[in-house]
Amino acid sequence: MIERYSRPPMKRVWSDENKFNKWLEVEIAVCDAWAELGVIPREVVPKIKLARCNYKRMEELLKETHHDMTAFLGSVAESLGNESRFIHLGLTSSDVIDTALSLQLVEAIEILNQDIKDLISVLAQKAIEHKYTIMIGRTHGVHAEPMSFGLKLALWVEEMKRHRQRLNAAKKAIAVGKISGAVGTYATLLPEVEEKACAKLGLAPAPVSSQILQRDRHAQFTTTLAIAFGSLEKFATEIRALQRTEVREVAEPFGASQTGSSAMPHKRNPELCERICGLARLVRGYALTSLENIALWHERDISHSSTERIILPGSCLALDYCLHLFISVMTGLEVYPKKMKQNLDLTKGLIFSQRIMLALIDKGLSRQKAYELVQRNAMKAWERNKNFFTLLKADAEVTAVLPPDELELLFNEQYYLRYIDDIFKRVGLTETQWKGKASTTAPTDLAPRTI
Repeated sequence: MIERYSRPPMKRVWSDENKFNKWLEVEIAVCDAWAELGVIPREVVPKIKLARCNYKRMEELLKETHHDMTAFLGSVAESLGNESRFIHLGLTSSDVIDTALSLQLVEAIEILNQDIKDLISVLAQKAIEHKYTIMIGRTHGVHAEPMSFGLKLALWVEEMKRHRQRLNAAKKAIAVGKISGAVGTYATLLPEVEEKACAKLGLAPAPVSSQILQRDRHAQFTTTLAIAFGSLEKFATEIRALQRTEVREVAEPFGASQTGSSAMPHKRNPELCERICGLARLVRGYALTSLENIALWHERDISHSSTERIILPGSCLALDYCLHLFISVMTGLEVYPKKMKQNLDLTKGLIFSQRIMLALIDKGLSRQKAYELVQRNAMKAWERNKNFFTLLKADAEVTAVLPPDELELLFNEQYYLRYIDDIFKRVGLTETQWKGKASTTAPTDLAPRTI
């Protein structure tokens, strides 16, 4: 299913054709290195570079050998003459497979890096557009204090920037080759062959290896993808929560002819975000498997190989797909500022409780006493569905310290947005850079509003 929905560039990275082409690239780079060192005739290299793998023939040979590398080498040898004896000279299978796999992983990272860059751009523009779109902030799912929808998205922008940094670190860890023989001793090779071949391939030689590249490198790669998926799941979960009927502050894009339910024509389900959440669980499982692949017997066993044929392509294909899926969600996201304001007023002023408490403290009350006075009225507002300001104004202990006219001035949600510009500057979100347009002007009017 992931393969079905994945985009062509990532599918090409993990195609059999690309894998075997990478194997051939490694074999040719090693032959080139041997020739530079004078071990094989220099004049055979041009013909070796014309070698090809006949995939159909390889499948036939695989039925006989039950070994993909020997079947590959047999197919390549048939495309050459006597020069074929220099192919795979001194190598073990993992010299080719692991080095080629690194090339594939580097290609995959470059695609994912661009995907994340594209998502950051969409998120940044949306953040700027809704920089001052006021909404209620929630903790524990309960109304806390006012914030802006743009601030929520600015946090997502910064989070995705960190994923680019992690991907770059993973790329550095995985962009290595290993051409050191059966147990890493270079007994049938030379360290210079590895150095020269890796340089031709754009990889660094692993400082030390066994028969394979050590799987902590691959675990770093896969867990990096899982962490990025964790953020996508977080964002998608937030949209799902905000799209609930009772909240309805945002909604996924929904086509004119789209249906949400076979039984209920009114349904608009956040199915795209739910899809992202489901695939995030899958890739977390892949990450666990990659961690378990680190511990192999002695200089290697083959228990990691079968799982990597699933978890490495699967993680890349799923993340590439979901990054683009979420880009489409955010590009077409429907935002309902009026509903956000309605929800802001649901608790009839309770969201200003901390500000009232701090004002009482500023007037000289102890924190404990100020908290007691505010909480007493807040609980009445909850239980009796009463206006918080009205209750406070009727409380003699409160008004003895904080007169009603001063109290009323504290009931202004714009007060909570006065540092939004500063936060956006710290994140690097400017209208000029991201071509976004803020939905309203910065909060300058701090007058109270009736609730």
